[in-house]
Amino acid sequence: MNKSPSQETFLLLRKDFDLPEKAAELEEEQAIAALSKVIAYMLDREFERLLQICYRIDLGEERLKKILHESEPDQVALDLAKALWNRQKQKVEIRKRYSPKG
Repeated sequence: MNKSPSQETFLLLRKDFDLPEKAAELEEEQAIAALSKVIAYMLDREFERLLQICYRIDLGEERLKKILHESEPDQVALDLAKALWNRQKQKVEIRKRYSPKG
């Protein structure tokens, strides 16, 4: 069964952020909103873990700093969710592009 790029992206993020499995069926925008809620919690209570996830996902230190320091306070979680989503989506697309067609 082929998964959509959004579903594959969700699956990459699901483990790190303890997202519910049913959220894989959400549209991209809804999945990002769900992710941003978890990130908002982590910003307040699990900041070190959030930073570790960002580095493991390879968000990029400059991108992360820009979001943390330049985003409006009520937008930080959403901006970070979008950035993480887009980074994982990019990985999915690169894997599809370079994987052997079988």
